[in-house]
Amino acid sequence: MRERILDFLKAEKGRKYSVHALSKALDIESADAYKTLAKTVNALEAEALIMPNTRNEYTLIEYTDYVAGTLDVKAKGFAFLLVEGEADDIYIPPRHLQDAMDGDRVLVHIQKSPKGFKKEGDIVRILERYHTHLIGTVIKRGKRHHLKSDNKSINNDILIPKTHLNGAQEHDKVRAKIINYSDKDGRMICKVSRVIGNMNEPGVDIYSKILTYDIDPDFPEEVLAEAKKHQQVQRGALEGRRDLTDRQIVTIDGEDAKDFDDAVEVERREDGYYLGVHIADVSHYVRAGNPLDEEAYERGTSIYLVDRVIPMLPEALSNNICSLMPDVLRLTLSCDMIIDFDGRVVSHEIYPSYIRSKGRLTYEEVNAILDGDEALKAKRQALLSMIESMEELAGILRERRTKMGSLHFETDETDVTLDKSGRAVNVRLKPRGKSERFIEEFMLVANKTVAEHVYWMDLPFIYRVHESPKEEKLEKLLVMANALGFKVKGRKTITNQALQRLLQKVEDTASEQGINMMTLRAMQKAIYQSEDIGHFGLAFDHYTHFTSPIRRYPDLIVHRLLREYFFKRNQSESLIDYYDAHVDRIADHSSERERRAVNLERDVLDMKKAEYMQGYIGETFKGHVSSVTGFGLYVTLPNTVEGLVHISELDDDYYVFDEDRLMLIGRHKRKIYRIGDDVAVQVNSVNVFDGEVDFTLAGGE
Repeated sequence: MRERILDFLKAEKGRKYSVHALSKALDIESADAYKTLAKTVNALEAEALIMPNTRNEYTLIEYTDYVAGTLDVKAKGFAFLLVEGEADDIYIPPRHLQDAMDGDRVLVHIQKSPKGFKKEGDIVRILERYHTHLIGTVIKRGKRHHLKSDNKSINNDILIPKTHLNGAQEHDKVRAKIINYSDKDGRMICKVSRVIGNMNEPGVDIYSKILTYDIDPDFPEEVLAEAKKHQQVQRGALEGRRDLTDRQIVTIDGEDAKDFDDAVEVERREDGYYLGVHIADVSHYVRAGNPLDEEAYERGTSIYLVDRVIPMLPEALSNNICSLMPDVLRLTLSCDMIIDFDGRVVSHEIYPSYIRSKGRLTYEEVNAILDGDEALKAKRQALLSMIESMEELAGILRERRTKMGSLHFETDETDVTLDKSGRAVNVRLKPRGKSERFIEEFMLVANKTVAEHVYWMDLPFIYRVHESPKEEKLEKLLVMANALGFKVKGRKTITNQALQRLLQKVEDTASEQGINMMTLRAMQKAIYQSEDIGHFGLAFDHYTHFTSPIRRYPDLIVHRLLREYFFKRNQSESLIDYYDAHVDRIADHSSERERRAVNLERDVLDMKKAEYMQGYIGETFKGHVSSVTGFGLYVTLPNTVEGLVHISELDDDYYVFDEDRLMLIGRHKRKIYRIGDDVAVQVNSVNVFDGEVDFTLAGGE
């Protein structure tokens, strides 16, 4: 009935129909069918898919002055409505917010804006609440307890009745359930559901951030119990697998890594190279529908924070039976590739296997070997030839990617050191050496090879896709690059190769980080989906995620599908129908969970950077302008800390923002601030929990 109503109204292109008129148009005759029609119309109106006029005549919302979207509330009290598929956001003034909150899905009546915005709106109805709980600090005003929300956009007066404190004291960080969004006095009422700890206790700040994203770092007991069943590799699990235990297979990871899900081997041959990529077979232990699988699906990904890891799978799996530790038997899925001297994969084979890693190498160790450390060379004598071949092959693969138009973003990573109390005592740029790059190349080519292998079979699958940039964002990037002296041919039809040449031109210049950042912002987000549309950034026609099933749910699904389709030879109609019906849901959920993890990781990192800079208020640092906005300059220091110089601090002139070229230009003295400019700044203030650092320009700037 839903589809019949929506299809009919779409075809009518704005004509309005009462329920009675709809029943006639849809040839509905029985009383039961009429009741179903009326109920469905009410449901569609509640979802804001159709809208009535004053005579209760309905049409699709797209033919009205109403629109539904997600609310983005700013700290100053106003908001914008984000509407899927619409380039322009709709301004919502504070007086029209009602009691809606950040993240709520709302119905808005669009009006002409008196303030120069393209569109302004008035919230008519809240369709779906985003927040059911809040994270904040218990404060006292007189004899009453209130909650000060950690979310700056939530400025509501939030009351916690005495009977709802659940043992919380003043200055405690808590998670509180919303009981009433607005009582008769306009206050929100909450009940404490979890006391996190005193706001000054070690780790409470990060734990609060975790709970803000509605993430529970602890596993349910039934999931832990299921994981404990897998203590060692059973002999029966080796049947049907290829024995690779005599091969020179190693892992290469960071020094602090504990979950080793990929192992590699490389051999130089007369006609090219043999590359073996062996991935932990998590799908053997995590079977569809069991508690481990349901929890892994819910989490979607492991989350890496500065003081802890929130794993997708319990440690009994992620750090033990599935981790490819040295000198122990482990189950794997292998992708063997023969690669010629031009970097082309000329043949490949994907199969179930088991290995016994011959060494747990670290990036730091391999980089030192490649830099000539004689002591480490002697220690790893048996692996030297393979390490040299790895470096050669990685260089060839990268060169081929470059020729194909793959974009190489050299983005900075941050290393944060915490003391015993959890406070940040050092922040530095994380070094990135040769070994990190060649492991990346091996994983990329393995993912590409697996995707191509499945694509031609035309079976339900999960791909990692990346659309080409939006035209308007690309235009802004190219205008800015041109203003900085870097010309790029083309506009709306710009190729990967042209963008790549731009990134090469800016390497080792003052504009490098700014151009890289603007290029990344011009890009679409890479996501998971069942339709294989290719990967623009990598310039791959086919790509998936196969190499990290310990920490990414889509990789686990890829392994599960490989097992069914190719190892078990199960391509039954029922299996294909099942995944046809479910793979999009899995892909969408995985993409959402990935976004959530990235946002949490960034928030925690920014918080710890700000905490570190708290000890340097008043001190001066050299940095460079990394972004220019209408409200000021963002300046990045060599240690990766970014802070804002607000436009009000630029008091030597009246500065005007040139949006096309991303510059601030002094109206009288014509001084220009642009991305890449070197500046000296003084640390002015710090907001630790929100991860914000404010700078002022140092004398002479």
